[in-house]
Amino acid sequence: MRTPVRHRPPVRRRATGSGFGVLVPLVLALFLTGTLAGCSAAQAQRPGHPADRTAHTPAAASPGRVRLPDAGASFDYQLGGPYRPPAGVRAVSRDRTARPATGLYSLCYVNAFQAQPGAASATWWRSHHPELLLREGHDPQGAPVVDEDWDEPLFDISTPAGRTALLGVVGGWIDGCAHAGFAAVEPDNLDSYQRSKGLLRRADAVAFAGLLARRAHRDGLAVAQKNTGELLGRRRDIGFDFAVVEECAHYDECAAFSSAYDRRVFDIEYDARSFAAGCRRWGRTLSITLRDRDVLPAGEPGHRDRRC
Repeated sequence: MRTPVRHRPPVRRRATGSGFGVLVPLVLALFLTGTLAGCSAAQAQRPGHPADRTAHTPAAASPGRVRLPDAGASFDYQLGGPYRPPAGVRAVSRDRTARPATGLYSLCYVNAFQAQPGAASATWWRSHHPELLLREGHDPQGAPVVDEDWDEPLFDISTPAGRTALLGVVGGWIDGCAHAGFAAVEPDNLDSYQRSKGLLRRADAVAFAGLLARRAHRDGLAVAQKNTGELLGRRRDIGFDFAVVEECAHYDECAAFSSAYDRRVFDIEYDARSFAAGCRRWGRTLSITLRDRDVLPAGEPGHRDRRC
Protein backbone atom coordinates (compact mmCIF):
# COMPACT_ATOMS: atom_id res chain seq x y z
CA MET A 1 0.00 0.00 0.00
CA ARG A 2 1.38 3.39 -1.01
CA THR A 3 2.18 5.71 1.86
CA PRO A 4 0.20 8.98 1.57
CA VAL A 5 2.16 12.08 0.68
CA ARG A 6 2.90 13.96 3.86
CA HIS A 7 3.12 17.61 4.71
CA ARG A 8 6.75 17.83 5.75
CA PRO A 9 7.54 20.75 8.04
CA PRO A 10 9.69 23.30 6.19
CA VAL A 11 12.17 23.88 9.01
CA ARG A 12 13.46 20.36 8.47
CA ARG A 13 15.05 21.85 5.36
CA ARG A 14 16.55 24.99 6.91
CA ALA A 15 19.76 26.10 5.22
CA THR A 16 21.23 26.46 8.71
CA GLY A 17 20.58 22.77 9.32
CA SER A 18 22.38 20.23 7.13
CA GLY A 19 23.37 23.25 5.11
CA PHE A 20 25.68 24.64 2.51
CA GLY A 21 28.02 26.33 4.95
CA VAL A 22 28.96 23.05 6.63
CA LEU A 23 28.78 21.02 3.44
CA VAL A 24 31.50 22.84 1.55
CA PRO A 25 34.49 22.34 3.89
CA LEU A 26 33.52 18.77 4.67
CA VAL A 27 33.24 17.67 1.05
CA LEU A 28 36.36 19.55 0.04
CA ALA A 29 38.20 17.68 2.77
CA LEU A 30 36.78 14.42 1.53
CA PHE A 31 37.83 15.31 -1.99
CA LEU A 32 41.38 16.13 -0.93
CA THR A 33 41.68 12.79 0.83
CA GLY A 34 40.44 10.96 -2.22
CA THR A 35 37.17 9.69 -0.84
CA LEU A 36 35.33 11.18 -3.81
CA ALA A 37 37.62 9.70 -6.40
CA GLY A 38 34.81 7.65 -7.87
CA CYS A 39 32.44 10.58 -8.41
CA SER A 40 33.11 10.87 -12.13
CA ALA A 41 32.10 7.25 -12.52
CA ALA A 42 28.47 8.10 -11.84
CA GLN A 43 27.95 8.66 -15.58
CA ALA A 44 29.53 5.35 -16.53
CA GLN A 45 26.32 3.36 -16.32
CA ARG A 46 22.93 4.71 -17.36
CA PRO A 47 20.15 2.15 -17.16
CA GLY A 48 17.20 2.18 -19.50
CA HIS A 49 14.82 1.52 -16.59
CA PRO A 50 12.78 -1.36 -17.98
CA ALA A 51 9.85 -2.37 -15.83
CA ASP A 52 11.70 -5.33 -14.34
CA ARG A 53 14.97 -3.47 -13.70
CA THR A 54 16.56 -4.23 -10.33
CA ALA A 55 19.41 -2.57 -8.48
CA HIS A 56 22.25 -4.23 -6.65
CA THR A 57 21.49 -4.46 -2.94
CA PRO A 58 24.43 -4.84 -0.55
CA ALA A 59 24.35 -7.53 2.07
CA ALA A 60 22.43 -6.39 5.13
CA ALA A 61 24.55 -4.33 7.46
CA SER A 62 25.08 -5.89 10.87
CA PRO A 63 24.25 -3.61 13.80
CA GLY A 64 27.03 -5.17 15.87
CA ARG A 65 27.57 -3.13 19.01
CA VAL A 66 25.16 -0.29 18.22
CA ARG A 67 22.85 0.90 21.00
CA LEU A 68 19.15 0.83 20.25
CA PRO A 69 16.62 3.21 21.83
CA ASP A 70 14.29 1.87 24.48
CA ALA A 71 10.77 1.11 23.28
CA GLY A 72 8.43 3.88 24.37
CA ALA A 73 11.21 6.26 25.43
CA SER A 74 9.88 9.83 25.68
CA PHE A 75 11.07 11.69 22.57
CA ASP A 76 11.64 15.29 21.44
CA TYR A 77 12.03 16.39 17.81
CA GLN A 78 14.37 19.39 17.67
CA LEU A 79 15.18 19.82 13.97
CA GLY A 80 14.30 23.52 13.99
CA GLY A 81 17.06 24.26 16.50
CA PRO A 82 18.38 22.70 19.72
CA TYR A 83 17.03 23.62 23.14
CA ARG A 84 17.03 22.10 26.61
CA PRO A 85 14.85 18.96 26.45
CA PRO A 86 11.77 18.95 28.70
CA ALA A 87 11.88 16.94 31.90
CA GLY A 88 11.37 13.23 31.34
CA VAL A 89 12.57 13.20 27.73
CA ARG A 90 15.02 10.37 27.08
CA ALA A 91 15.62 10.66 23.31
CA VAL A 92 16.16 13.69 21.08
CA SER A 93 16.58 14.14 17.33
CA ARG A 94 18.71 17.10 16.15
CA ASP A 95 20.27 18.21 12.90
CA ARG A 96 23.73 16.85 12.18
CA THR A 97 25.24 20.34 12.60
CA ALA A 98 23.96 20.56 16.21
CA ARG A 99 25.46 18.95 19.29
CA PRO A 100 23.81 15.81 20.67
CA ALA A 101 21.71 16.19 23.81
CA THR A 102 23.92 15.48 26.81
CA GLY A 103 23.06 12.27 28.64
CA LEU A 104 20.17 11.36 26.32
CA TYR A 105 19.75 9.01 23.36
CA SER A 106 20.56 11.38 20.49
CA LEU A 107 19.53 10.92 16.86
CA CYS A 108 21.43 12.72 14.09
CA TYR A 109 19.25 14.02 11.24
CA VAL A 110 20.82 13.77 7.76
CA ASN A 111 19.18 14.81 4.48
CA ALA A 112 20.58 11.77 2.71
CA PHE A 113 18.69 11.44 -0.58
CA GLN A 114 18.21 15.08 -1.64
CA ALA A 115 20.28 18.27 -1.60
CA GLN A 116 19.50 21.13 0.76
CA PRO A 117 17.19 23.84 -0.57
CA GLY A 118 18.31 27.27 -1.64
CA ALA A 119 20.37 28.81 -4.39
CA ALA A 120 23.73 28.47 -2.62
CA SER A 121 23.36 24.75 -2.07
CA ALA A 122 22.09 24.10 -5.60
CA THR A 123 24.89 26.15 -7.14
CA TRP A 124 27.53 24.31 -5.15
CA TRP A 125 26.29 20.87 -6.19
CA ARG A 126 25.95 21.88 -9.84
CA SER A 127 29.41 23.42 -9.87
CA HIS A 128 31.35 20.78 -7.94
CA HIS A 129 29.53 17.47 -8.42
CA PRO A 130 26.85 17.82 -11.11
CA GLU A 131 27.10 14.10 -11.85
CA LEU A 132 25.63 13.32 -8.41
CA LEU A 133 22.34 15.09 -9.16
CA LEU A 134 19.48 13.28 -10.88
CA ARG A 135 18.80 14.85 -14.27
CA GLU A 136 15.89 14.71 -16.69
CA GLY A 137 16.16 11.63 -18.88
CA HIS A 138 19.48 10.72 -17.25
CA ASP A 139 20.99 13.24 -19.67
CA PRO A 140 24.17 14.87 -18.27
CA GLN A 141 22.97 18.15 -19.84
CA GLY A 142 19.40 17.76 -18.62
CA ALA A 143 17.78 19.89 -15.93
CA PRO A 144 18.08 18.57 -12.37
CA VAL A 145 15.00 16.77 -11.07
CA VAL A 146 13.74 18.77 -8.10
CA ASP A 147 11.40 18.05 -5.21
CA GLU A 148 9.33 21.13 -5.96
CA ASP A 149 7.62 21.24 -2.57
CA TRP A 150 10.97 21.90 -0.90
CA ASP A 151 13.17 23.12 -3.77
CA GLU A 152 15.54 20.18 -3.24
CA PRO A 153 17.40 18.57 -6.17
CA LEU A 154 17.31 14.76 -5.96
CA PHE A 155 20.52 12.75 -5.79
CA ASP A 156 21.09 10.24 -8.58
CA ILE A 157 21.11 6.85 -6.86
CA SER A 158 20.21 4.93 -10.02
CA THR A 159 23.60 3.22 -10.55
CA PRO A 160 26.11 1.43 -8.33
CA ALA A 161 28.79 3.96 -9.36
CA GLY A 162 26.57 6.90 -8.47
CA ARG A 163 25.62 5.42 -5.11
CA THR A 164 29.27 4.78 -4.28
CA ALA A 165 30.19 8.35 -5.20
CA LEU A 166 27.35 9.77 -3.09
CA LEU A 167 28.45 7.64 -0.17
CA GLY A 168 31.70 9.60 -0.27
CA VAL A 169 29.68 12.67 0.70
CA VAL A 170 26.78 11.38 2.79
CA GLY A 171 29.00 8.80 4.48
CA GLY A 172 31.19 11.66 5.66
CA TRP A 173 28.17 13.29 7.25
CA ILE A 174 27.38 10.03 9.04
CA ASP A 175 30.97 9.80 10.24
CA GLY A 176 30.53 13.31 11.61
CA CYS A 177 27.44 12.23 13.54
CA ALA A 178 29.45 9.47 15.19
CA HIS A 179 32.40 11.74 15.99
CA ALA A 180 30.03 14.27 17.57
CA GLY A 181 28.69 11.62 19.95
CA PHE A 182 25.27 10.78 18.52
CA ALA A 183 23.89 7.29 19.13
CA ALA A 184 21.90 6.94 15.90
CA VAL A 185 21.37 8.48 12.48
CA GLU A 186 18.05 9.45 10.86
CA PRO A 187 18.54 9.51 7.04
CA ASP A 188 15.70 11.49 5.47
CA ASN A 189 14.00 11.38 2.07
CA LEU A 190 14.21 7.62 1.67
CA ASP A 191 11.12 8.04 -0.51
CA SER A 192 12.77 10.38 -3.05
CA TYR A 193 12.19 7.77 -5.75
CA GLN A 194 8.49 8.60 -5.55
CA ARG A 195 9.31 12.15 -6.72
CA SER A 196 11.83 11.18 -9.41
CA LYS A 197 9.51 11.22 -12.44
CA GLY A 198 10.12 7.49 -12.83
CA LEU A 199 13.90 7.84 -13.09
CA LEU A 200 14.57 6.11 -9.77
CA ARG A 201 13.18 2.82 -8.52
CA ARG A 202 12.38 1.47 -5.10
CA ALA A 203 15.33 -0.90 -5.49
CA ASP A 204 17.66 2.08 -5.89
CA ALA A 205 16.51 3.47 -2.55
CA VAL A 206 16.97 0.07 -0.92
CA ALA A 207 20.49 -0.24 -2.31
CA PHE A 208 21.63 3.23 -1.22
CA ALA A 209 19.96 2.94 2.18
CA GLY A 210 21.86 -0.33 2.65
CA LEU A 211 25.15 1.45 1.99
CA LEU A 212 24.23 4.15 4.51
CA ALA A 213 23.25 1.57 7.12
CA ARG A 214 26.51 -0.29 6.65
CA ARG A 215 28.47 2.95 7.08
CA ALA A 216 26.48 3.90 10.19
CA HIS A 217 26.90 0.48 11.78
CA ARG A 218 30.62 0.59 11.05
CA ASP A 219 30.65 3.88 12.95
CA GLY A 220 28.73 2.36 15.87
CA LEU A 221 25.46 4.15 15.07
CA ALA A 222 21.97 2.67 14.97
CA VAL A 223 19.91 3.56 11.88
CA ALA A 224 16.30 4.72 11.77
CA GLN A 225 13.89 4.09 8.93
CA LYS A 226 12.30 7.47 8.17
CA ASN A 227 8.68 7.10 6.99
CA THR A 228 8.23 5.13 3.70
CA GLY A 229 6.04 2.29 4.92
CA GLU A 230 6.37 0.63 1.50
CA LEU A 231 9.88 -0.44 2.49
CA LEU A 232 9.02 -2.06 5.81
CA GLY A 233 9.35 -5.43 4.14
CA ARG A 234 12.94 -4.61 3.15
CA ARG A 235 14.04 -3.29 6.54
CA ARG A 236 16.23 -6.31 7.34
CA ASP A 237 17.83 -6.27 3.89
CA ILE A 238 18.71 -2.62 4.40
CA GLY A 239 19.76 -2.87 8.05
CA PHE A 240 17.32 -0.48 9.75
CA ASP A 241 17.14 -0.81 13.54
CA PHE A 242 14.11 1.29 14.53
CA ALA A 243 11.82 3.93 13.01
CA VAL A 244 11.13 7.66 13.06
CA VAL A 245 7.69 8.26 11.57
CA GLU A 246 5.74 11.40 10.90
CA GLU A 247 2.01 11.20 11.56
CA CYS A 248 1.61 7.44 11.78
CA ALA A 249 -1.57 8.03 13.82
CA HIS A 250 -2.95 10.44 11.24
CA TYR A 251 -2.22 8.04 8.37
CA ASP A 252 -3.07 4.85 10.28
CA GLU A 253 0.44 3.40 9.96
CA CYS A 254 1.38 2.97 13.62
CA ALA A 255 0.39 -0.70 13.76
CA ALA A 256 2.62 -1.63 10.82
CA PHE A 257 5.66 0.24 12.14
CA SER A 258 5.13 -0.98 15.72
CA SER A 259 4.96 -4.59 14.59
CA ALA A 260 8.01 -4.27 12.35
CA TYR A 261 10.21 -2.64 14.97
CA ASP A 262 8.92 -4.20 18.19
CA ARG A 263 7.57 -0.83 19.41
CA ARG A 264 10.88 0.99 18.84
CA VAL A 265 9.08 3.78 16.98
CA PHE A 266 9.27 7.54 17.47
CA ASP A 267 6.15 9.16 16.02
CA ILE A 268 5.73 12.90 15.45
CA GLU A 269 2.20 14.27 15.01
CA TYR A 270 1.46 17.81 13.85
CA ASP A 271 -2.30 17.82 14.36
CA ALA A 272 -3.73 17.94 17.89
CA ARG A 273 -6.66 15.69 17.04
CA SER A 274 -4.43 13.00 15.51
CA PHE A 275 -2.08 13.31 18.47
CA ALA A 276 -4.94 12.73 20.92
CA ALA A 277 -6.18 9.74 18.93
CA GLY A 278 -2.67 8.31 18.75
CA CYS A 279 -2.21 8.70 22.49
CA ARG A 280 -5.47 6.87 23.18
CA ARG A 281 -4.53 3.97 20.91
CA TRP A 282 -0.74 3.84 21.17
CA GLY A 283 0.32 6.03 24.08
CA ARG A 284 1.24 3.11 26.32
CA THR A 285 3.35 1.33 23.72
CA LEU A 286 4.84 3.92 21.33
CA SER A 287 6.61 7.23 21.83
CA ILE A 288 4.31 9.93 20.38
CA THR A 289 5.21 13.61 20.27
CA LEU A 290 3.10 16.60 19.19
CA ARG A 291 5.15 19.31 17.46
CA ASP A 292 4.36 22.48 15.58
CA ARG A 293 4.79 22.05 11.84
CA ASP A 294 7.75 24.43 11.77
CA VAL A 295 9.49 22.46 14.55
CA LEU A 296 10.35 25.72 16.29
CA PRO A 297 12.78 25.85 19.22
CA ALA A 298 11.39 26.41 22.70
CA GLY A 299 10.77 30.08 23.42
CA GLU A 300 9.83 31.04 19.87
CA PRO A 301 6.21 32.06 19.15
CA GLY A 302 4.28 29.09 17.80
CA HIS A 303 6.43 26.46 19.50
CA ARG A 304 4.37 23.41 20.49
CA ASP A 305 5.83 20.33 22.17
CA ARG A 306 3.80 17.70 24.00
CA ARG A 307 3.98 13.99 24.73
CA CYS A 308 1.36 11.42 25.68
